[in-house]
Amino acid sequence: MKTQLTELTRALRDLHKQLIHLETQYFGAVGSPLEHLQLITNHPHFAWLQKLSGLMTQLDERLDDPEPVTPLEAKAFRQSLEMLIGPCEEGDQAFRAKYNALLHDGPELVMAHGAVRKLLAGI
Repeated sequence: MKTQLTELTRALRDLHKQLIHLETQYFGAVGSPLEHLQLITNHPHFAWLQKLSGLMTQLDERLDDPEPVTPLEAKAFRQSLEMLIGPCEEGDQAFRAKYNALLHDGPELVMAHGAVRKLLAGI
């Protein structure tokens, strides 16, 4: 289970990176890398991404724990992610609307999404 979740964290980082890249293009010039980081963490334009960032942090912290991840915990992470990126019908519709709009704008994002979906299907 830990191997699958570790692969998932890598795929999520790529997905997150692609989302930030596209949102930054829409935002405009951001200045230095530090200013960019501050915008990503504090500006309302990027606030919707914090839900995904938070789940990624929770998963990373859980994987750092020496206790083995149970199948039930892995399933809970999968369900939480599916509430954001799909295919769960009852998911976070505000997040999903922004996410789906960006999927149409970046082939790299589509590839990252596919990689995450493939890994989620195996959990």
